[in-house]
Amino acid sequence: MREDALLNRRVATVLGWSALASLAVLAVLGLWVAPPDAVQRDAQRLMYLHVPAAWLAYLAFGVTALGSALYLWRRTRSPVWDRIAGASAEIGVVFTALTLVLGSLWGRPVWGIWWAWDARLVTTAVLFFLYVGYLALRRIPGPGRATRCAIAALIAFVDVPIVHFSVDWWRTLHQEGTVFNEELKAQIHGTMAFTLFWGVLAFTLAYVYLLDRRYRLEALEEGRDERELEQAIAERVASGDGDGSGGAGSLVDSGRTPVRQP
Repeated sequence: MREDALLNRRVATVLGWSALASLAVLAVLGLWVAPPDAVQRDAQRLMYLHVPAAWLAYLAFGVTALGSALYLWRRTRSPVWDRIAGASAEIGVVFTALTLVLGSLWGRPVWGIWWAWDARLVTTAVLFFLYVGYLALRRIPGPGRATRCAIAALIAFVDVPIVHFSVDWWRTLHQEGTVFNEELKAQIHGTMAFTLFWGVLAFTLAYVYLLDRRYRLEALEEGRDERELEQAIAERVASGDGDGSGGAGSLVDSGRTPVRQP
């Protein structure tokens, strides 16, 4: 695996355009091709964004947990895994926030309220703040930073299955899983199902592209910090050498005995 990038530049470019095209197709499918829901009508169209965003949050935090575990394991410990974990967590936080916003927009016409102290909503909000805290922890320098962050990421990931199964464990306003439910029986069919799965695909492509871009930026930031540190050390050493030579010369000069003229 390359230290400065996850994907070849050409592959990343193709992936970026593919993600953009997939999102454009999703907009057409979601707005005009898929029929409105029999009960929720056009408000249900938000599902084609809300569900893929939630899926991406799960995926991103799963990658963060995997990268953290591989970093903690001595046989696979590498700064690459730490960068992947941090980059994926940032994307996951963005998609979790998007999930909450879209859910609120969807809940207003369906439930009649913007927010409810519902098990699914509350655990998702907790997940958001857990990983915001994780990202804040990554900004604290010092020895052992990557190890501390890896442990924190694994602890935060415990909330992911709680979020997913909250609709099964507690009575909630939120509907049960449309696809990944206890019976593993999809509750959606036809064009609506195709649009939903296409949305998941489009968001996944966007995630992989963004992960590579964020990883590249993280590698550049680390390289810049290392160069600045090396430059500061070199300047310090050069300054010390100059002071030392000057001081030694002064001592030698001051220790000279004047030569008396005959």
